[in-house]
Amino acid sequence: MPVANPIPTQRPWWRYGMVWMVIGGPLAVVVASIATAVIAFRGADPVVRDAPAARVQATSIARQPAMVARNHAATGQAPAVRPAVAGR
Repeated sequence: MPVANPIPTQRPWWRYGMVWMVIGGPLAVVVASIATAVIAFRGADPVVRDAPAARVQATSIARQPAMVARNHAATGQAPAVRPAVAGR
């Protein structure tokens, strides 16, 4: 006599697609972060120990200090250009 409701056989966990979706997301993030770290370490810029001397030429209004530029915007008069100071 045939059984009307046979007991369904369970498949192993790796045979379900939802399991791979749950595992795949974090796994993709880990792989991408390792790849990013490898790229960052291999292509790192050299460390600059001494900062180069700043060469500031105060020839334009855009290079003037903030107060002078603000006053120029408020009054419309061009400020006097200050000479460049070495060592700043």
